Amino acid sequence: MFTGIVEELGEIVAIDPQGDSVALAIRGPLVTEDAVHGASIAVNGVCLTVVDVKDGVFTADVIKETLDKSSLGALEPGSKVNLERPVRLSDRLGGHLVQGHVDGVGVIISREPGERWDVVTVSLPPDLSRYLVNKGSITIDGISLTVVEAGTDLALRGGTTPRTPRGDSVAHWFSVALIPTTLALTTLGHKKPGDPVNLEVDIVAKYVERMMGDRS
Repeated sequence: MFTGIVEELGEIVAIDPQGDSVALAIRGPLVTEDAVHGASIAVNGVCLTVVDVKDGVFTADVIKETLDKSSLGALEPGSKVNLERPVRLSDRLGGHLVQGHVDGVGVIISREPGERWDVVTVSLPPDLSRYLVNKGSITIDGISLTVVEAGTDLALRGGTTPRTPRGDSVAHWFSVALIPTTLALTTLGHKKPGDPVNLEVDIVAKYVERMMGDRS
């Protein structure tokens, strides 16, 4: 379990293809301080298991299921990644409850710079939109963020409905505001429109949906 508070901006050192999976080597001196074989580290919001640690670099296997359901398959040597160790029961919950289980991949649609922050709009799979509410929580690439606005038609905000790089119209979207700390210390500081991002919705919303469904 994680909180979505990124501890370190790591870097992909090497990618070793192994059939339908890959082995990632990731540099992260801070998160590897107490890492051992079998430990968990969230990489761009994906919970991975440490295979080996040496000199501030850890390796982790990424299976086909994870490559298919997340943006980790788009990484290459030199890519920056958000890293977080699991939360301890004695820690403060600075963000929100994050499992490290990606629900889907979104695409950054636009960035609107402000004086000291950016407002970023992201598309999301239609089956995830019901879990988002204004001022609720969302995890983007492992970062706990607050939803500014969630909607189903960007054209209602004025202008033309934007499209993804593949040409698909954006029917479901949400926006978040990135403060200077987030811009400086996470990958969202340099992500641009068209870039994919890992999304994990609030687990509490999914539990409520399941319980209400059982009652009905």
